Amino acid sequence: MYKYGNNPSEILDEIKTKRAMMINCANTKGFTSEETIKYSQELDILINEYQKASKQFPVPNEEVKFAFKQMIMIYPKVCV
Repeated sequence: MYKYGNNPSEILDEIKTKRAMMINCANTKGFTSEETIKYSQELDILINEYQKASKQFPVPNEEVKFAFKQMIMIYPKVCV
């Protein structure tokens, strides 16, 4: 679906970028703005693509752990 095909590492990079865009938009325009919701939906699609791709091509564990740690660190800041 996305330009990265089935490469989990590239999809993971796109997830990081899309997540940052969504958080920035939520902080400036609100959590329920149309643009924030659009980014959230695009992020959902990317995560699904990543899950499908990671079944075909294993990603190094450290890369996944790093991405997960970033997500945990960002999430509480958004909710405050």
